[in-house]
Amino acid sequence: MRNPESVLNSLSKHSRISGYKFERLYRILFNVEMYYTAYQKIYAKAGNMTKGSNDTTIDGMSLQRIEKLIDTIRDETYQPNPSRRVYIAKKNGQKRPLGIPSFDDKLVQEVIRMILEAIFEKQFEYSSHGFRPQRSCHTALVQVKKTFSGAAWFIEGDIKGFFDNINHEVLLNILRERITDDRFIRLIRKFLNAGYIEDWVYHRTYSGTPQGGIISPILANIYLDKLDKYMKDYATRFDKGKRRQITKIAKNNVYRKSYLLGKLKLEKDENERVLLKKEIRMLEIKRLSIERCNEMDANYRRLKYVRYADDFIIGVIGSKDECKLIKEDIKNFLNEKLKLSLSDEKTLITHSKKPAIFLGYEITVQRSDLRMRDKNGFLKKAHNKRVMLRVSRSTILKKLLYYRRVQVKYHNGKEVWKPLHRGSLINNDDLEILTRYNSEVRGFYNYYSLVNNLKQINHFGYIMEYSLYRTFAAKYKSSVHKILNKYMHDKDFTVFYKNKKGKTLKRVFYNKGFKRNTEAIKDNKVDNHPDVYFTRSITSLIDRLKAEKCELCEANGQLEMHHIRKMKDVEGKQPWELVMMARRRKTLAVCHDCHRKIHNGE
Repeated sequence: MRNPESVLNSLSKHSRISGYKFERLYRILFNVEMYYTAYQKIYAKAGNMTKGSNDTTIDGMSLQRIEKLIDTIRDETYQPNPSRRVYIAKKNGQKRPLGIPSFDDKLVQEVIRMILEAIFEKQFEYSSHGFRPQRSCHTALVQVKKTFSGAAWFIEGDIKGFFDNINHEVLLNILRERITDDRFIRLIRKFLNAGYIEDWVYHRTYSGTPQGGIISPILANIYLDKLDKYMKDYATRFDKGKRRQITKIAKNNVYRKSYLLGKLKLEKDENERVLLKKEIRMLEIKRLSIERCNEMDANYRRLKYVRYADDFIIGVIGSKDECKLIKEDIKNFLNEKLKLSLSDEKTLITHSKKPAIFLGYEITVQRSDLRMRDKNGFLKKAHNKRVMLRVSRSTILKKLLYYRRVQVKYHNGKEVWKPLHRGSLINNDDLEILTRYNSEVRGFYNYYSLVNNLKQINHFGYIMEYSLYRTFAAKYKSSVHKILNKYMHDKDFTVFYKNKKGKTLKRVFYNKGFKRNTEAIKDNKVDNHPDVYFTRSITSLIDRLKAEKCELCEANGQLEMHHIRKMKDVEGKQPWELVMMARRRKTLAVCHDCHRKIHNGE
């Protein structure tokens, strides 16, 4: 039986061939090694311990369970279970539906996802950044920063309810363009039509991808790759001209400077040379005070496009009327080819002087007369027409309000932010409180580390720091001053604690500062296709199951894998808990009898 990396690399190799049709994919689903690899990849996620509609979880996974699953796929009796629908809170107070599949369905979906990724990943456009290897929100933002320079307009794209409105027939027809295996297509259709259960009532799905499903992101990218390719062709037709037309005044300035430089080389009189140098310097200064190029040059146009999942942004060098036409063309393409709707209200056309919102960042094109000398000593406008990434004050306030770390007051008509203590954390121990604050500060900073206005991040850090002090003061019914006297060590807010071995350690409040992530911006990989190769991971879980020796009672025979959600849930009161704590693992390969006793509390 072929190992998974050989299978996937073979698919990936053929995916480079234009027009190549993939056949007999369904038989790959009979390869038990594919399921072992899939199990190893997804087992650690805490959500696997959440029950689906059939009340099963990852707990109790065994080699026999995988073999039974493959048998149902081989004779095509396999039928995905409907997802169990729950609702999770959004930051704006509303709720978002989330589907929880059974773990067996997750395992099959992961195998399908690996196959689809091997086939389609190398045909995706580099403008696509969502749910892809070596791509992220940051790579999308870096591409915007590098390629949108000089843009006059932004078009902020918003597709109405994209994930819920993916047309099944359109999606399957897109898959058929490269896949000619009907059984494989039928299996994907089964997942699309599996439906969901809410309040014990079954609902069939007529559109959209499986909510919370592992294959949903890759299917969404395959679907919107049509939009990416359309925009690539559109940009090719829209772009024209090699460079903007130079203004007459700028030309005269260049000619005059060239004439004076030539005259300076021949002039021998020192007084005349001083006068010539002075005039050349004045021309340099004048050059920076005038527009070098015609901003409204009708013979120069550019269009740049970047997408992350269902969010996209377009930078246009052109007129507003052309932007309206671009928006209308995209709307018609989505409606006619992909059966999707573009939101007229949320798809905004914004002048680049004003901020456009993309992935939580404010994006503008800077107009600046700041002068600097380049490496050759020539004066130039260093920051003019460059893309600026910023985090808005309102974004920071929303995050602090979401964390319940700040209260907004008004003093003499000015908005004042007052740090608050976090009442819900008062009953936690010191280390847990500090760890929570550190994770929130790091999370916010890591995401917004590309911004140009880092002072806003410093303000965020200040509010979080004093909120921490107030939380400790409220916990111990003391004052901030007394708390600082107690916890400040070497100028850092410090909590001392003992590990399991009794060794005293310390943890400090985040003190590494907020520096701009220039390395991500300098990285030129964003313009290249990610070159993905599939390698074999260490299948320790499967090896332990294959050993057929119970890790608890050491009996020989078929084993089942006992899973727990988190290590901190283990108290160490039972023998099996002591074994897990000693091994520092959230899994334990045990025989059926031991597994039954664990769940029965015996």
